[in-house]
Amino acid sequence: MGHHVHAAERELRPETVAFYRETFRDEHPCYRESSPSGGPIVPPLLFHSEVYLHPERWYLKNIVGNLHTRQEWMLFRPLQTGRRIHTRSTVVERYRKRNRDCVVNEVDYTDAEGRLLVRGRTHQSFLAEEPPAEGGFVVDKAAARAKKGRPVGEGPGEEIEPVELLVDESTCWRFSGPHRSYHTDRDEARKFGFPEIVVQGMLSTCLISQTLANAFGEGWFAGGRMDVKLINVAWAGESLLARGKVREEFSEGSARRRVLEVWVEKADAERTPVTVGTASALV
Repeated sequence: MGHHVHAAERELRPETVAFYRETFRDEHPCYRESSPSGGPIVPPLLFHSEVYLHPERWYLKNIVGNLHTRQEWMLFRPLQTGRRIHTRSTVVERYRKRNRDCVVNEVDYTDAEGRLLVRGRTHQSFLAEEPPAEGGFVVDKAAARAKKGRPVGEGPGEEIEPVELLVDESTCWRFSGPHRSYHTDRDEARKFGFPEIVVQGMLSTCLISQTLANAFGEGWFAGGRMDVKLINVAWAGESLLARGKVREEFSEGSARRRVLEVWVEKADAERTPVTVGTASALV
């Protein structure tokens, strides 16, 4: 494929970092004080939605009911507060999965010297057939509740400390705003085939990143890997709980890599998983 979508320059401003940290109630000391990298750093997924800056340049024609289905993150170097970074978005793959066409958009985040800091690969899926008639929902709440995924978190293994966040409408706006979309506005959500504001899928990957940063620090910021599937819809007003359990550890050069099963579940009686996959960090 190799279709270039856009390139941009971003400044890692303290006020941008503060807004992100307030959204997630993230109190990691490396974002406020010095870090092993020598000074405050920023959350590695600060520009989590750079891939969505120009959807009209890479989305397929049928946008009703489109969903973010899988996300990969690779972290190579910490991002330093006050620096400038460059981003480049490229469509690298397209494939069919069941009744959906999936497009993969890869975004590289590099520093002024061209060194790769972060790479994200976003899998966005689009209905291959016509959307439902007006008034019908592509995914409704009953269907989402009934959806059963594979069991997660079972068996032995050390569990890292979880992170919980109430994703109310204000949180949706802070994370996905300020423009109106089905991630920030109920009326817009209905236009796109959903009965309620849909929590943007990137938010769950940021929650997972937060748990791993808390558990592994520099081993996550410089060497972290994540590959997760977004298997269910989270709606505005629900609390989400990000969790992880160690499954494996092996040598990688002079360090060791610890591999975890990670997931985000709804913090209710049913504990419905919305995001599942694997992540790893250096120790």
